[in-house]
Amino acid sequence: MTTTPYSILITGANRGLGLALVKHMLASNPRPHHVIATSRSLGGEGSKELEELAAKEPRLSVLQLNVDNYATFPTLAKEVDGIVKENGLNVLVNNAGIHIRRGLEDVTVDDMTQTFATNTIGPLMLTQSFLPLLKRAASHASDKPLGWQRAVVINMTSILGSISSNNSGGLYPYRSSKAALNAITKSLSVDLVKDGIITCSVHPGWAQTDMGGPNAPVTIEESVQGMLKLFAKLDENSNGGFFLYDGSTINW
Repeated sequence: MTTTPYSILITGANRGLGLALVKHMLASNPRPHHVIATSRSLGGEGSKELEELAAKEPRLSVLQLNVDNYATFPTLAKEVDGIVKENGLNVLVNNAGIHIRRGLEDVTVDDMTQTFATNTIGPLMLTQSFLPLLKRAASHASDKPLGWQRAVVINMTSILGSISSNNSGGLYPYRSSKAALNAITKSLSVDLVKDGIITCSVHPGWAQTDMGGPNAPVTIEESVQGMLKLFAKLDENSNGGFFLYDGSTINW
């Protein structure tokens, strides 16, 4: 990477794509001064690898975050403020998400509510909580062009949230929550660009994670390498875009 942000925060980073993004950012050259990773819980097997990595890597901070527990967001923002200080937060990657597979015959209100709470409301309210830090980063790096070296919000979405690409139906909780997240991305891109912050939606591909399964066509390595190349190239023309991990555009 020819450019790198001063700081990056990745939610849902204790496994899968989130953990891989953390590892790649720490191994990049140049690399960020601060990589901040969140996990739903700490101190257990689920976050063991991430916490062991933090014990060896001073640039990595691990914080607890349940993206459904919105009341904790202001406290988390204060913790992050104490890490990034006057430089602010350059990159927020809203990666944490759930996939409840339900069709028309078996979907429930709880399925819909839970999925929207995590996949849609969480990223919006978290972005709101981090807005002062994102604005600070954009102002602090005002001599740089729009992009992740200044301030970027990246919402990890899915092609399943594309309305025009939906030819198979079903998956009501996941599809609708990601379509709604895409709508949030578009509104954020309009509202925040005046502050030097760009926003986009990124589909990591059908990757070989716990969610995607072992037979998915895209490896975690392929997805993460592609996404980081994309992140580094984001500019004013990317604002409000919906991209595949390889940088190609996805139709809404």
